[in-house]
Amino acid sequence: MTDLMKAGTFVLGDRRVNRMGYGAMQLAGPGVFGPPRDRESALAVLRAAVAAGVDHIDTSDFYGPHVTNRLIREALHPYAPDLRIVTKVGAVRGTDGSWNPAQSPDALTRGVHDNLRNLGVDVLDVVNLRVMGDIHAPSEGSIAVQVAVLAALQRQGLIRHLGLSNATAAQVAEARGIAEIVCVQNHYNLAHRRDDPLIDELGRLGIAYVPYFPLGGFAPLQSATLSGVAERLGATPMQVALAWLLARAPNILLIPGTSSLAHLRENLAAAELRLADGILSELAEIGAEGGTAA
Repeated sequence: MTDLMKAGTFVLGDRRVNRMGYGAMQLAGPGVFGPPRDRESALAVLRAAVAAGVDHIDTSDFYGPHVTNRLIREALHPYAPDLRIVTKVGAVRGTDGSWNPAQSPDALTRGVHDNLRNLGVDVLDVVNLRVMGDIHAPSEGSIAVQVAVLAALQRQGLIRHLGLSNATAAQVAEARGIAEIVCVQNHYNLAHRRDDPLIDELGRLGIAYVPYFPLGGFAPLQSATLSGVAERLGATPMQVALAWLLARAPNILLIPGTSSLAHLRENLAAAELRLADGILSELAEIGAEGGTAA
């Protein structure tokens, strides 16, 4: 069995978690909409992840919508004391599967209560505000009102810790002036590295950085360099890409997602993969060359 402790740990809020976690998004249907293709397989993946040592699961009630949270509850409730479930609010799904902003105080409050109900908990471990200015990419604009709403719900005892998703450095700074921020979840991987300065700054502040689409998202990373390194190491390209992220900074927490038991085991095995300095430098050139990722 893979030893996830070899990837190290980092503080998320008031608790240390293994740096190799799991993202539940892919458990929903195609396009993260509707029920899973195979419900029993989805439940098995969740149980296998926790059995392997995963203690950080990322989700949201707008995945499905409601699908992944209900699967998590069915598979894992009552939750292990050391399991940290991180969710998001700030969006809703249209009947056509579209991703729509839900940023008003009432919408954010409903989102928190939806997550509480569907996860079956009285308090949410961590809630990320999903900033929706440009919907699919960070864009500048004040998020003070939204952060203040979540901070008020935190004071009511419904949320333990707050984080941000799809946020700019300026928005992180603005939010930190209102409430403590324990994590930032943005698009980042070997080929998509615009957040390099932000990762380093968050590391100095002791704040976790959680890359979404760590393997490229809906269009997997494509790089001859990555494939070549993987072949030399006897690993898969995706394992190498995850191992590079673990080596990139100690405050990076990974949440690769899958609905396959085989892919879950493959992803988790990256926790044991060590990359020599020369290989890390070789891989870092992928971002400079503009490798492709979704």
